[in-house]
Amino acid sequence: MKILTAPAQEALSRSGPSLRSPLRVGLIQHRWRPDRDELVTALRGGIDSAAGEGASVVFLPEITLLRYPADTPAGANPSALAEDLENGPTFELAADAARAHGIYVHASLYEKTPEAHDGLGFNTAILVSPAGELVGRTRKLHIPISAGYYEDTYFRPGPDADPYPVYAPDGLDARIGMPTCWDEWFPEVARNYSLAGAEIVVYPTAIGSEPVFPDFDTRPLWQQVIVANGINSGLFMVVPNRVGDEGKVTFYGSSFISDPYGRILIQAPRDEEAVLVTDLDLDQRRDWLELFPFLLTRRPDTYGGLTRPVVADEPYGAGHAATAVVK
Repeated sequence: MKILTAPAQEALSRSGPSLRSPLRVGLIQHRWRPDRDELVTALRGGIDSAAGEGASVVFLPEITLLRYPADTPAGANPSALAEDLENGPTFELAADAARAHGIYVHASLYEKTPEAHDGLGFNTAILVSPAGELVGRTRKLHIPISAGYYEDTYFRPGPDADPYPVYAPDGLDARIGMPTCWDEWFPEVARNYSLAGAEIVVYPTAIGSEPVFPDFDTRPLWQQVIVANGINSGLFMVVPNRVGDEGKVTFYGSSFISDPYGRILIQAPRDEEAVLVTDLDLDQRRDWLELFPFLLTRRPDTYGGLTRPVVADEPYGAGHAATAVVK
């Protein structure tokens, strides 16, 4: 894998002294392989490279070890593809690498839920400690339903109990939120994490082409909305995507890390595996929100419409009739 590194960028509005050391983070952008051993070897090599560059935590893409299944609707019992949270191959990969390097490793998996009987499972992000222990788990809340991304036929939405957990892992001096992919399009998600004190939000991602509209490149929109949500909520955004052709979808890579000022700190190529390593000056969140105090000047007393249930007859807003989702 290509290794790209970048130093911490200077604060644009340093409002007070910073006593925190920069946090060095790593991100892996990979291509799925049908041979599981080959895939694990490639991912482990990427983690090893990031750790060798000094990363204290490494982030991996969505459903890390799985071929993206939702380019077509699921058949019977889709959760046959799912794995145990702490006894499956994804946790094993993360835990082995974390212990080997004394770092944190973030990964994503299709979580088996044997207590449910709907044939679905959760799309779950995990964080594993240097001791190889599970220290964070967040289930994807928002589930895509349209052409090429029929995830509602595979994944159950995450529960509404503690939907935006923020983790403060020992030794990192950072507060991290771990939503997943489609969640990144929703400003409500970034804002909720920011209000809960997150400084970094990582979105393990699997996104690429639109099978019904192959000439429509959504990559610029994808990046713009994530960066904008980072600006308006004062967050560092870490977005590991995958590359390559998988069925009806060609994944467009372009994984990146952005800061609260909206700067792209480092970015991977569109069509090549890569390891990204950069330093984050986390006090830039404070600096930015003291200059543009979005959280302080909110008007939650006027936001009631955001919490009303989706209206089936007018899902696109009042006065706009329901029309079919592209399938």
